[in-house]
Formats: sequence, structure tokens, C-alpha cells
Amino acid sequence: MRFLHTSDWHLGRSFHREDLLQAQAAFADHLVETVRAERVDCVLVSGDVYDRALPAVDAVRLCDQTLARLVGLGARVVLIAGNHDSMHRLGFGSSLMDAAGVHLRTDFARVGEPVVLDGTAIYGVPYLEPELLRHDWELDERSHTAALTEAMCRVRADAAGRARSVVLSHAFVTGGEAAPETSDSERDISVGGSSNVPVSVFDGIDYVALGHLHGRQALTDRVRYSGSPLAYSFSEERHRKGSWLVDLHDGGMEAAFVEAPVPRRLARLRGRLEDLLSDPRHEGVEDRWLQVTLTDARRPSAAMERLRRRFPHTLVLGFEPEEGPGEDTRTWTERVKGRSELEVAGDFVAEVTDGPADGTERDLLHRAFEHCRIKEARA
Repeated sequence: MRFLHTSDWHLGRSFHREDLLQAQAAFADHLVETVRAERVDCVLVSGDVYDRALPAVDAVRLCDQTLARLVGLGARVVLIAGNHDSMHRLGFGSSLMDAAGVHLRTDFARVGEPVVLDGTAIYGVPYLEPELLRHDWELDERSHTAALTEAMCRVRADAAGRARSVVLSHAFVTGGEAAPETSDSERDISVGGSSNVPVSVFDGIDYVALGHLHGRQALTDRVRYSGSPLAYSFSEERHRKGSWLVDLHDGGMEAAFVEAPVPRRLARLRGRLEDLLSDPRHEGVEDRWLQVTLTDARRPSAAMERLRRRFPHTLVLGFEPEEGPGEDTRTWTERVKGRSELEVAGDFVAEVTDGPADGTERDLLHRAFEHCRIKEARA
């Protein structure tokens, strides 16, 4: 059997207000072409198909078209719900779609019912919220480990007499050969109890296709995260995005990573504004989406506009001034003591711009304070 393991599509998501639907459509094209070129038997989608429980119409349309194209190539699709998905909305029509070769597994009650392809049993274990399961499954504790351990007991009860087994799961799994790498775009799932699940929960399974973490990683040779197909935070600047192409046979398992297209690379810059605008070393990132942190002692005026003249795709601007030898360490109470309203307001203007208030600005501030005093006097 040849599988293509992918996850965390997050269809409908934007990147700092940049619409990603076209980039997600380009990934869908890449996915379909990979399935065709590599003669993939089954596509495994390990959750977070959509970015929110009630997805946008365009996101639903893209998902529908992608699944239809995959089935049109003769591939089967097994897809589970992630913590961003609504298991009820995503699972609508699952019984009918089974007949078409798209197997939606969003109901925790069905974790022990596999999709069987050429002797390989594929078990879809959707995101398990412990609080919703502990009564039905009589869990001893409120944790993701308890929930997934019970799910795997049900999987093993069915898999015992089968030749090969594959599990899809959406969870935060730890252990194995390397500590899992997280990113800023992943939603915290610890609210539903302790989130960490040991990799040993999946012992004995021939391949485990994980979703939730957005960086590709192999916890063991047989337990892997594919990661998201696109970067969804600047913390993923150095990620390689794509899917795992997995061959599962009687002699063992082989996996190769298939890289996905990158719509626009990311970079993070830090420094004083004038240095960033003039330094030739930054020529290589002028066409990238940027997160910029300015370290000027005072906040430069029109910083974003000036940055975008050189770096037109700057999306995020932060300000972390470097401490200078003459920095004022007094508290705000000490700084404003005995000073007039106009002087304090003038200090604010100087703090958030590149210099003190000019005559026009001081006149505007003066008139504003006068207006306030008159209004209070008339109250």
C-alpha cells in the first residue's frame, strides 16, 4: 500500500490578513498531482481540515473539489476531525461518502471500525476532548493520555487479527527519538486536561499519521507528523512543508518527504529603522513576508510606510527599544509629578514619534485640554 500523509490544511485561514485561499488551492493542485504521479492508493488527512468549526463557503468549496479530484484518480481518502474542526459538520454525510471512497472519521464511537484496503486496516481517531469522553468511556482521569489510551485499546481489539494497521490521530504526542517542535500557530489543547500523550500509546502499529503540530517531524520511524502544508506563523520560518509518502508492505515501511510549493517565504528582521532600510545584506528578503522588530531608542514616525518602500510585504511591526546608558528609570508617577497636562502630553508625543511635538501639535493639544476644561465646568 502506498499512502500520502498530510494534515492541518486549515482551509480558510489567513496570514496576518493576507488571504491564503489561492495558496491553499495551489497546494491542493500539488497534492492531486503527487497522488497521480506517485500512484498513491490512499490519502490520509490527519485533522484540522478547516481553520474553524464554521468554515467559509470558499473553503468548503475547495475541500469538496479537492476530495472529488483525488477520488477521480482512483485514490481513497481517510480523513479525521481535528481540534479546529466541527466533528458534526465535517462528518455530515459520512455514510454516503464511504461508498464514494472518502472515509470521514469524526465520531469517537467509531474509532475501532477500520477502513480496510488490500488487507491494511486504517483506523481514524479524531481529536478526542477528554471532558466529552470521560463519562461515555468511563475514563479514570481527565487527560488526553487517558482518552487516547482507551481509543487505542479499541483499535487493538480489532487489529489483533489483521495483517497491517495504520492509525490517524490528532494530538500532541511526545517522546520517541526527538522532542516535538511546536509553533505559534497551533491552538493550545491543554484546556481539556493534560495535553501530552506519550508516543508509546501507539506501540505495535505499523504506521501512525499524526496531525496537530505544524512542523514535519518523525517521533519514531513509524510515528510521524506531516505538519501543515503552508506556514501559518513566523515561528515556522524555517519549516519544510509537505507530506509523507509512505510505502507499507510485508517487509516493513519506507517514508519519503514530498515538499509542497511555497507561495512566499518568511523572514524576521530586527534592528534600527535606518539600518534596515540601508543594509545591503537584507536584499535577499525584500520579496518575503516579514516580521520586523525595531530597536530604535524612540519610535520612528511612519515606520511601516517607510519599511514597505523597501520591503513591500512587511506584515508585522514590533517595537523593542534597546536600553541606552541615559535611559530614564523613574516610574511614571515620578515623571509626571508637578508637571502640567500639556508637558505630559508633549512627552507622550515625543515617546511615540521621532521627536518632540511641534508648534502645530502643541497648539492642538492646548485647544483639546481647554475644550475638556470648559466641558467639565459646564457639567
